[in-house]
Amino acid sequence: MHLGCIADDFTGASDLANNLVRAGMRCVLVNGVPSDAAQTITDVDAVVIALKSRTIAPDSAIAQSLAALAWLQAGGAKQIYFKVCSTFDSTDTGNIGPVTEALMRETGANFAIACPAFPENKRTIFKGYLFAGDVLLNESGMQNHPLTPMTDANLVRVMQRQCRAKVGLIDYTVIARGSSAITERIAQLRADGVGIAIVDAISNEDLMTIGPAIASLPVVTAGSGIAIGLPQNFGIAPSPQASSLPPAEPRCAIVSGSCSLATNAQVAEHIKAGRPAYQINAEQLLSADQPAVALAAAQALQWAASLPPDSVPLVYSTADASAVQSLQKAFGVERSGQAIEAVLAQVAVGLIRAGVRKLIAAGGETSGAIVQALAIERLRIGPQIDPGVPWCATASPLAPGKVLWLALKSGNFGAPDFFLKAWQRA
Repeated sequence: MHLGCIADDFTGASDLANNLVRAGMRCVLVNGVPSDAAQTITDVDAVVIALKSRTIAPDSAIAQSLAALAWLQAGGAKQIYFKVCSTFDSTDTGNIGPVTEALMRETGANFAIACPAFPENKRTIFKGYLFAGDVLLNESGMQNHPLTPMTDANLVRVMQRQCRAKVGLIDYTVIARGSSAITERIAQLRADGVGIAIVDAISNEDLMTIGPAIASLPVVTAGSGIAIGLPQNFGIAPSPQASSLPPAEPRCAIVSGSCSLATNAQVAEHIKAGRPAYQINAEQLLSADQPAVALAAAQALQWAASLPPDSVPLVYSTADASAVQSLQKAFGVERSGQAIEAVLAQVAVGLIRAGVRKLIAAGGETSGAIVQALAIERLRIGPQIDPGVPWCATASPLAPGKVLWLALKSGNFGAPDFFLKAWQRA
């Protein structure tokens, strides 16, 4: 194992693993910290441990991340990669800053970089400001995120609010001068007492330039973009063999819980094309004293069972920001989120039991709930569907002896035709 990775949600984990595979690394994604020894995973260059730590209390996020670190270190990982979202979203108290500093303390690192840039998905950083497409992060819709609203695009300020260490910047004028200039800037920042630096990047070329300059850093905090520049540090080049997967039976379905602008557009495109779709009635689900999870899931599964086996059904709770805010105001943020996740997880379980072998999950929290419900431990990363989203091969005790393919899509990722594209690629 060359690279040991800790991701703060499931879709982020698959996003990172996807970029590592594209750059030639053989990669396995594991669900949580494995109970068996790291040496049981062989023939891989990188292991990504997927946690569900983005929106939990910082102390809990730190504890989970340090447990993952210990497992990866036991497997011989030479560098630790803390994967965060390309929109850098967390609360002002963490998890990003506190976890980064905890990993630094444990590895003895006195400097780390933070760079969520992913230009292929239109996440760029210039002068420390994060852009989503052509607008600042806080104008992109992320300011309305139900759990981690991002109202400040200046990542130096965002990170400093979460950190004890002094946070600095390696800006684009340095990146433009090449890897040696970045190395010199790191040395200068260290001398000035800076412990963590935000790094500008507006293109894949920038990411490839940054890679060699951070080869010696024990800890890297980043989105998935930086991943394309790291395999070269271990003498690894892109190879089609890295993304090969065993075949799976054809039945496919989609489960969507994300309420991002991108996923709303994907659901709308699916429906506009005349493909089957079933919306979970969230208000009805939550109106009872105890959310009617089992009933809502059973109704969705009954609908799916009525469709021809070659159709690609979509079961979704996706809604626009105003609808989500109204629901949260009426029933509470935590109660609403947990009930909807539970329904979608039960729907996924029912679909797999009914013979679906290729499942697309949209949304980080949704994907995490589904992976846990299916009791999935490991995923082999395969071919990319859209930037940041690969198909993965895995196994579940709910389908003994069968190969399952999963696509775990971050809410913000994918073109409007993502669902169709995923099925065609499968």
